[in-house]
Amino acid sequence: MKTILIKGATLVNEGKTVVADVYIKDGFIDEINPQISRKADQEINADGLHLLPGMIDDQVHFREPGLTHKADIFSESMAAVAGGITSFMEMPNTVPNTLTQKLLADKYAIASEMSLANYSFFMGASNNNIEEVLKTDPANVCGIKVFMGSSTGNMLVDNEQVLENIFSQAPMLVATHCEDELTIQRNMAAFKERYGDHITIEMHPLIRSAEACYTSSSLAVSLAKKYNTRLHILHISTAMEVGIFDALTPLKDKRITAEACVHHLWFDDRDYADKGNLIKWNPAVKTLADKEAILKGLLDGHIDIIATDHAPHTIEEKALPYLQAPSGGPLVQHALPALLEMYHQGKLRLEQIVEKTAHNVATCFQIDRRGFIREGYWADLVLVALNDPVKVTKANILYKCGWSPFEGQTFQAEITHTFISGNLAYQKGKFMTNETGKRLAFNR
Repeated sequence: MKTILIKGATLVNEGKTVVADVYIKDGFIDEINPQISRKADQEINADGLHLLPGMIDDQVHFREPGLTHKADIFSESMAAVAGGITSFMEMPNTVPNTLTQKLLADKYAIASEMSLANYSFFMGASNNNIEEVLKTDPANVCGIKVFMGSSTGNMLVDNEQVLENIFSQAPMLVATHCEDELTIQRNMAAFKERYGDHITIEMHPLIRSAEACYTSSSLAVSLAKKYNTRLHILHISTAMEVGIFDALTPLKDKRITAEACVHHLWFDDRDYADKGNLIKWNPAVKTLADKEAILKGLLDGHIDIIATDHAPHTIEEKALPYLQAPSGGPLVQHALPALLEMYHQGKLRLEQIVEKTAHNVATCFQIDRRGFIREGYWADLVLVALNDPVKVTKANILYKCGWSPFEGQTFQAEITHTFISGNLAYQKGKFMTNETGKRLAFNR
């Protein structure tokens, strides 16, 4: 493995911004100092560039196996690396659903050969696989995923005793998708009675309502408090939910944490008129007030992590009428640029972006030696030119599905280099290595 010397970068790390050199050896950060004169196989002049710890995305759907007409681990990890995401955690609602240890191992085998980024996979829970769930090794699997609300796939866990069993026995972090199915069904029935089949995308956040999210999130939190479960609630989408979470406990001591996604920070229900089904997600993009409350929750510590919920579908699937169009969209290539745009807009500081996309993810999931720019840690790093604008066009979209809800958007910042476990994987629009990423390990 090459030694690499990054010269004169502006490091953004652990609440501080300083100019320093970084020496990478055998995949790890070997030295950080204002001036390093050691010889290296490769030297990169980072004058004027900001060096960030790579984003760790704790929620993606890369669609392999079974749905590879939409995406696959190779294509989406490539897009992630180009977008400054160095590690991802992938969800179990593939085909077949990842509900056995054998199927989980199969996904790890694919990633070991195909993923350009570092990787981990959630073990899926269903109404009838508790024995398999409890076999999951906390040291090398990111967590257990529970769909407490139906979404893409057929993994709804709605049996109360099963939920009690999972929350009381889970040996590791439990991540939940929280939308109350009975509330959604009741809302859908009311809209169908009124509109028949002429339901439109603007009604999506009223059907998959704030009440549905709050009811389910509240149940998850109550179960976690009852059993002292390590709970992580994914993609908070409402102002109502933000107040459920504790902002005071130090993150490392929190038993209940929460995540916001880029699309809930960027879009609101006014955007349905222009974007239509391209911004149909579960949970739904909701009101401006919800969007503003989520951002405030991030800033004050109620919400701990920013992720993508990257979930691509083909453009043909998205062009179907509302009731037939699937929920989800591609985001990994453009998540960090969008957050850096929010920095330019004065909504987030660089230190906060790094905290919510890298430091806190590593802390919440207890990831071994990643998420920080520290000596002895894996060199998962991203160089950013903050003032080199890039417009999102079909020509530069890397997702297998070929589209983005950000198409036409100009981002002020460009990802110039991405380092994966010490390898320079991406540089100024080109992929530089055939090396695959590493399987994440966890200090549990």
